[in-house]
Amino acid sequence: MQARAAKVTSDKILQTASRLFAEKGYANVSIRDVCKETGTTAPVIYYYFGSKKGLYDAVARSKLSMAGFISKLAKASEEKNPVAGIEALIETYLSSFPEHTFDPGLYLTDSASLDRESAKKISGELEKIQSLAAGLVSRCIDAGEFRKADAALAAECLLGMLNRVIFQHLHFAKASDREAYGKFVTEFFIRAMKA
Repeated sequence: MQARAAKVTSDKILQTASRLFAEKGYANVSIRDVCKETGTTAPVIYYYFGSKKGLYDAVARSKLSMAGFISKLAKASEEKNPVAGIEALIETYLSSFPEHTFDPGLYLTDSASLDRESAKKISGELEKIQSLAAGLVSRCIDAGEFRKADAALAAECLLGMLNRVIFQHLHFAKASDREAYGKFVTEFFIRAMKA
């Protein structure tokens, strides 16, 4: 019974903190604000999360796991036909950011203050995504579906196009038809790379 109550309390704190960080930004939310909204005390928050930064990190992790995202991309790219793998990668990349997965206010106000270790970890995980895309492009080249080209650079171009729509959507709440954009990028990229 006590473990269940603890789970409810920590979930309530996470949900409330997520909303407050998104509305006001990290710098403008205090532990006292979270306590007031959740009906808890500061020691409860410190018990579960250690600090305001720990609470923020827990909120960010609860939104989207990079490991889960990479796993989805890897599974999508396992198509036997490498061109179908490219199509699946693009569709998965764009659809893995559903509405309300990210709260732009949460990320904008604290995104410039990544510590070295966090920046290194994120960089390493982004390299995994780039490597996955480059591997798919190489498979397409080896299968004769794509012209000879630098697979890593082609993958960078593809990811750049995909990241643009994600960035615009997340950071500027710009509405976009991700399905239409995904179809356009898929056709554009495949046509540009065709042998």
